[in-house]
Amino acid sequence: METHIIDYKSVWKDEWFEWLCGYANSKGGTLAIGKNDAGAVIPLSGFAAIRQGTPDYKKLSEDLPNKIRQALGIIPIVEIIGEGGEHYIEITVEKYTSPINYKGKYFRRSGSTNQELTGRELDEFLLKAHGKTWDGASVPKMTIQELDSESLRLFREKAVSHMRLTEEEVAVSDKILLANLNLLNGEELTAAAVLLFHRNPEVLSLGSYVKVAYFENDADFLYHDVIKGSLISLPDKVVDLVYTKYFKGIVSYQGIQRVETFPVPRTSFREAVLNAIVHKDYSRSNAPIQIKIYDDKVIIHNAGHLPENWTIDNLFQEHASVPFNPNIANAFFMSGLIEAWGRGIEKINSALRKAGLPEAEYSAMGDIITIRLKTSLQGQNGPVNEPLNKTENTIIQLIRQDKGLSKADMADRIGVSLATVKRAVKTLCEKGVIQRVGSDKSGYWEILK
Repeated sequence: METHIIDYKSVWKDEWFEWLCGYANSKGGTLAIGKNDAGAVIPLSGFAAIRQGTPDYKKLSEDLPNKIRQALGIIPIVEIIGEGGEHYIEITVEKYTSPINYKGKYFRRSGSTNQELTGRELDEFLLKAHGKTWDGASVPKMTIQELDSESLRLFREKAVSHMRLTEEEVAVSDKILLANLNLLNGEELTAAAVLLFHRNPEVLSLGSYVKVAYFENDADFLYHDVIKGSLISLPDKVVDLVYTKYFKGIVSYQGIQRVETFPVPRTSFREAVLNAIVHKDYSRSNAPIQIKIYDDKVIIHNAGHLPENWTIDNLFQEHASVPFNPNIANAFFMSGLIEAWGRGIEKINSALRKAGLPEAEYSAMGDIITIRLKTSLQGQNGPVNEPLNKTENTIIQLIRQDKGLSKADMADRIGVSLATVKRAVKTLCEKGVIQRVGSDKSGYWEILK
């Protein structure tokens, strides 16, 4: 039976060099010459008669090693095998660590078929063969000056606050910081550097953003948001938006302490978002990370791949961290946003169990990885039209004290990011609670209700 490591051919043809090339670029394999598709040996008389001008199978076995070495630059094992009084030839090729090509074309095994590599698949294969990944490849003509200074500042702030780097280590030029994070190839930025710190990473990879939508059912959504920005800034933006607009917290009290319970523990949701951002395949997919929120569940779709030879079951076993984008993952680790020990899923499930919820469900279909989170407080998701959240209430109080405050002033006084204040102000304006009179620079705020 033919498999990903063995094929049967009735006669030798030079086109089989492509098959041997595919073996060498995959896990190795064996080509049996002189067998039919069912694996049965062809009678020697018939085999010898139809072989391309080679009446002697022994002569063919002697010629093949040199032919293969000249065509592919590899040394195979060629053997004559006797079976039931008949003979056939086995050509065995080992896996090669360096990429092998035939006439400038590269082939790999895909199941029991041989596939030519082209486009991004070929780029990824060649990078991996040289110990590199797509996110570590150079991006010509992109300069450090084009990166977003606010995103670099955010990284420095998080790295210090999480004690991954010291004040002295981040108090260096952007170029030295990027070099220390292995985000430069000589003078050129890597793909990871652009995705992490460019204000619009779509200049490199379309789909490097997040879409969130509230679904009434599987076919109809009521409203949605698109969250864009540098990868390092995305997690906070996504989590803040979902927990201020899409999830409604239920307030209770433990003694005199006010407790707000959300449909999904913030720790679980945040970790799921981080996993999606860090592990997304930015080299191929133009589709954004998609977060679908229902009354009873949250579904996150992400374009990505499991590590080679892994199944979904491996995710739930003790495992080392195997990031799809190691350079992006390293920057997220140094910022303190993630751990580097493969504990993401356990963190998600631990918080879910603590909240009395089922563990997360994972699935993989093609190039899409999906996580499903069951929610508590069914019916508590959707548009927030009732009470204002803490940030919104604080903004109202600040405006009552000083109508001329800028959004940056509000962010400083509340102690949250400017992006959080901007979203809260936008929500308050949409709800008709406040409005801006005049320009941003010389105007003032007015409370409507």
